Amino acid sequence: MTPEQALDIARGLSCWSAPSNVAPLDGGITNHNIRVTDGGRDYVVRLGEDIPEHGIMRWHELALSRAAEAAGLSPAVHHAEPGVLVLDFVPGTALTEKDLHDPDTLMAATELIARLHCRMPGHLRGPILSFWVFHILRDYAATLTERGSRHAAALPALLEQAALLERAVGHVKLVLGHNDLLPANLLRADDGALWVIDWEYGGFNSPLFDLGGLASNCALPRDAEEAMLTHYYRAPPDETLWRRYDAMKCASLLRETMWSMISELTSTLDFDYAEYTDKNLDRYAGAFAAFTAQGCQP
Repeated sequence: MTPEQALDIARGLSCWSAPSNVAPLDGGITNHNIRVTDGGRDYVVRLGEDIPEHGIMRWHELALSRAAEAAGLSPAVHHAEPGVLVLDFVPGTALTEKDLHDPDTLMAATELIARLHCRMPGHLRGPILSFWVFHILRDYAATLTERGSRHAAALPALLEQAALLERAVGHVKLVLGHNDLLPANLLRADDGALWVIDWEYGGFNSPLFDLGGLASNCALPRDAEEAMLTHYYRAPPDETLWRRYDAMKCASLLRETMWSMISELTSTLDFDYAEYTDKNLDRYAGAFAAFTAQGCQP
């Protein structure tokens, strides 16, 4: 849909009494986000259909959003219908990569992740999906091959690397993960509280994916990663944990890269996915080279 069509849909939802100030919000590369005022309160409308090639199922996003609300981690769900999710608008600012380089903010974000992993399962209802990054990478590779991606020639080597990383990660403890911890998905409310938003990719996973994903998305230096892991696990990371964490961090970068490769072929949103792919491929290549250079072989 076009941005204008998205505004019309948001304006016409049945949950409103007298909608006003209908305007698009920045961010979101899998959906349209729109702010609406109604009854003296502000809301965020998220418009998006299922995206099977990315494992995005909107019924699942709704279930996780409701659980996150109940756990006190995310804004409240105001209304939902197929392709539509309406949430309370929380006045505040999305975090940036620079924000996560502040030690206090990083520790607060790490504590939020720990609460998320611990509290969410007690509030979940109905079937909940898993998010195993190595299955996702294999599925992405098959789809890219079938659709004649410009990256097809690189896929066999990337899958070999993914297999090495999966062996290095080893057995995992399952938690309910967010699985898309870009800085912009962490919101600092005007009262100072941190919220996590956007549950499209949530599901059962290793805690290392959220931790490694946050670190890679924010280009955290090694001392910040050590502080994050020490705070999360309540003990300094040993050699084994470092190895497993670094492997998962590489996998999170490869998943972001292949996500963008798929989006080059399938998305209709106005976003330069080719540039995003190339940027993330360079970041992944650097991380994987560092991982193997340290002798981190399984």
